[in-house]
Amino acid sequence: MDLFGRMTIIRLENGDLLIHDPCKITDAIRQQIDDIGPVKYIVAPGSYHHLFVTDFQTKYPQAETFLCPGLERKRPDIPFDWILGNKPDPRWANEIDQVVVSGTKYMWEVAFFHKPSKTLILVDLLENIGDDYRHHANWVLRFWWKFVFRMWNKPKPAPEYQMGWGNKQIVQTALHKILSWQAERAIIAHGETIEEGVNDILSEAWKKVLKA
Repeated sequence: MDLFGRMTIIRLENGDLLIHDPCKITDAIRQQIDDIGPVKYIVAPGSYHHLFVTDFQTKYPQAETFLCPGLERKRPDIPFDWILGNKPDPRWANEIDQVVVSGTKYMWEVAFFHKPSKTLILVDLLENIGDDYRHHANWVLRFWWKFVFRMWNKPKPAPEYQMGWGNKQIVQTALHKILSWQAERAIIAHGETIEEGVNDILSEAWKKVLKA
């Protein structure tokens, strides 16, 4: 079942590029990226968002690689420079804030907030798949999202989060930090981007853990 993961590129003020959640790279995609600027940072932001990191490392060997905590054990074959934490790297701290969402049972991720555009960038903390989904949703995806997870036309966290929030106090701290950013837009890995009412949608999606 293909969920069509989305890669995000952040161009910093100095022109350097941060590749968030790398996709499968082709010659055409590489040319598009190179037209934007030089790739300096490759970021694997979540427990399940790492498949194409090594492809990007091959294409951009001078770029530094940052991993979500835990990926260094899950994917020991991926060479890396840094483990992401709650404090952004000094080289992008003026433009990007971040927080590690840990304490959950089955997946962790690092949420990013691009300050100049007030854009929240997530991978699995929110999925938005439904009638407006621009990709083809086959019957398998429709069945699971409509009748099993009740997520069709209803933005929610990935099923792996819903199956086990773990230490909810740790999770709550991170979620409150995200809400404090007051994002005006949310780019997510799976489904359509959120262009308005971001905090209302997030609060509804996370209400079970926020009110626990």
